[in-house]
This record gives sequence, C-alpha cells and structure tokens, in this order.
Amino acid sequence: MRNEARYAFHKTSPVMLGFLFLGASYGIYMHKLGFNFLYPLLMAATIFAGSVEFIIGNLLVQSFQPLTVLVLTALVNSRHIFYGITMLKKYSNTGKLKPILIFGMCDESFSLNATLKIPDNLDHSYVYFYVTAFNYFSWVVGAGLGGLLGGMINLNLAGLDFIMTALFIVLFTEQLKNARTQRDALIGLVFAIICLLFCSKNVFLLVTLVTLVVLFSLNYLIMRRKDDIN
Repeated sequence: MRNEARYAFHKTSPVMLGFLFLGASYGIYMHKLGFNFLYPLLMAATIFAGSVEFIIGNLLVQSFQPLTVLVLTALVNSRHIFYGITMLKKYSNTGKLKPILIFGMCDESFSLNATLKIPDNLDHSYVYFYVTAFNYFSWVVGAGLGGLLGGMINLNLAGLDFIMTALFIVLFTEQLKNARTQRDALIGLVFAIICLLFCSKNVFLLVTLVTLVVLFSLNYLIMRRKDDIN
C-alpha cells in the first residue's frame, strides 16, 4: 500500500495545495460570518462539496430554508451523477473502498482518477482511494485552519479560486493529448460554449451534461445498430 500512497501523493500534490488554500479561504469566510472554526471543519468533513459549503455558510445567517438548501445542493452537485456513471467501471471492483470513493468524489478527484495511467504493479483500487483521501483531508484541514486562524489573517483572497480553474485546464489539456481521438472532447467543449451562451451560468453545466449524455447515447445506439446489421 505504501507504493500506492506514494504514487497517489505525487499525482495529487498540486490539487492538495490548491485545496489547502481554498479550504483556508472557506474557513476565513465562515469566521467572518461569525462562526467558530468547528463549523467550517465539520461542514467540510461531512458535506465535502466546496461551492455548496460557501452557499450554505451564507444561508446559515439567514432565516432557515431547508427546501432552498436542498434544491440548491441538488442543482449545484447534479454533475456528480455523470461523474458516477463515468467511474462505474473503474470503481466496480473496489470492494470495501467503494463507499469512501463515492462519498469523496469531487471534481478534482474525478478528474485525476479518470485520467491516471496507473502502472500495472500497483493496486488500482488503493490508488483511487489515496487520491480521494488526500484531496479530502487537505480540504478539511485547510477549512479548519482557515476557521481557526481567521481572526489573525487579513488577506485579500479575491481570485484565489482560479487555482482550481487553472488546474482543470491543465488536466483537460493532458487528457486531450493522450486521448485516442479528440473528437468527443472537442464536441463537449463546443456544446459547453453553446450552452453557456444560451443558458444561465447557474444551469449551463447541467444542460451541457444532459445534452452530451443524450447525444453520445444516441451515437452509441446508432453505431451498435450498424454493427448488428453488418
């Protein structure tokens, strides 16, 4: 397991660094709202959905609206449904680790686990587990430290979230370079731009994912039918 942990740490370290800073900014944000460090620490550990945690932090200082929280959480995290579909095969034989992998799946863990070319001598299940665990704990630790040190830190954190955007650009570029065909990735990129132009920023990702699932499913059925005819 030590080799799997070492390999996963090497691959995950850029994400972990970003998570520490972003988690700290979340902890500082919660401190500014008037919460002690236990709130961001426990919310990060139990919710583990970065953008949702920021939203809920703001909602906690307003009148309690559980239905609003439920709807917002479902909309913001609806993309995880498609992540799960993509990872069905990779996670199918992970045994006792599967619940942890499901709970800990976030954008960054999905991107890494979906694209890693793991050496044959390593246990793939444990590599996925360590990637997920390292990301999880870096976010939780960052949130706790930010909440704990929030009163001592007076920094302008505007634009810090671009760390994750830059990381996704790198991951997308790397995946595009290694893909057997770039057609599907380019189709996804084009549809994402189109949906962003015609849909609200709050829903364009969901619309894009649904559209692509329908499109690729139809393409798969058509190709399968052609193969059956031939």
